[in-house]
Amino acid sequence: MKPLLIHTPEGVKDLYGKECEDKLYIEHCIRKTLRRFGYHPIQTPTFEFLNIFDTSIGSVDEKELFRFFDREGNTLALRPDITPAIARCVSKYYYDEMMPVRLYYLGNTFINNLSYQGHLKEATEAGAELIGDDSIEADAELITMSIESLKACGLNNFLFSIGHAGFYEGMVKKSGLDEDVAQKITQLILNRNFLEIGELFTSLNVNNKLKQLFTMLGDYYPDDKSLDKLCDYAQEYPDVYDAVSRLKQVYNVLKYYGVEEYVTFDPGMPEMHKYYTGVIFNAYAYGSGQPVVKGGRYDKLLERFGKNNCAMGFTITIDRLLEALIKNGASFPKRKNKVLILFTEDNKKRAIEMARQRRKSDENVEILKYKPSITDDDYKEYAQKYEFNEIIELK
Repeated sequence: MKPLLIHTPEGVKDLYGKECEDKLYIEHCIRKTLRRFGYHPIQTPTFEFLNIFDTSIGSVDEKELFRFFDREGNTLALRPDITPAIARCVSKYYYDEMMPVRLYYLGNTFINNLSYQGHLKEATEAGAELIGDDSIEADAELITMSIESLKACGLNNFLFSIGHAGFYEGMVKKSGLDEDVAQKITQLILNRNFLEIGELFTSLNVNNKLKQLFTMLGDYYPDDKSLDKLCDYAQEYPDVYDAVSRLKQVYNVLKYYGVEEYVTFDPGMPEMHKYYTGVIFNAYAYGSGQPVVKGGRYDKLLERFGKNNCAMGFTITIDRLLEALIKNGASFPKRKNKVLILFTEDNKKRAIEMARQRRKSDENVEILKYKPSITDDDYKEYAQKYEFNEIIELK
């Protein structure tokens, strides 16, 4: 039996070698993109008080939280989602700020998934939050920024699906469906089983226009014009109509950014978190069965922390993005100017001085002392394995 000390727990993994280099590279690309849009870095603790991630917020189910106690007896939780922590920070440090606040982050999240689900329990996420701007332009900016982040990493084979929390919520509210039926419909939508939704509504006492809207959830909506067919049925339901109108306006701004080819619409997309209140979106890429990007507007979340302000954000799951990039055959740049200096005891000073000078010129230099037990072929194999651009032998 192998010693347990060399193994990781279920749901986490080590990252090393080229895969680790590639992950750091895409993190760098995302950071650079977010900075170019005027966003500023923020870091929050890996764990917080449990009530920051209360079930009422809808971040994750309480059973999926990693919980523990500090010495004072406070119940703490590893963060399953960074957005509530950002909302807490903004409410504390930017309480009196009148202008929009643009923040970006990079950190790990922890969700205690069931092992058979096959998901990582620890994941790296990068994202951005725009607080204090409830405009159409803000919605479009966040969607555009997430699109540009994926492109900056070398991913081009992806598609964003954009919806609105008010569309589906408004229909459920007007239909008068009881909670059990509404939850069943939500699950059918998540499973993309729109045929059964149509069959279900044949037995329900619901207005015909509402029935039609529910059955149209599975239609394809590639642009703003395709959303027009929803407007005729939605006019009697202000929340639903406003949601469709908002999506059409967002699309027009996305065209100014030149990213409309990457988006489609899914108006009735059930909100991924209970705190979403407006435009919501996710992105799928070839090679990843789960969304690589999730985002949306959460105009009520900051109220929980004492600040009445609107907000919108998104998160990119770095691990899924890396997986998609690899499956799409993406090529990652190698470190340039990678130099290996091999030296003997007599040339130690010269090797160190040479390494110092070349590092000042922004070169990556490794020095390695010859050992009698290692052959020249071993050194050559080592140099090939780690892809050095230049080898200097000081014998």
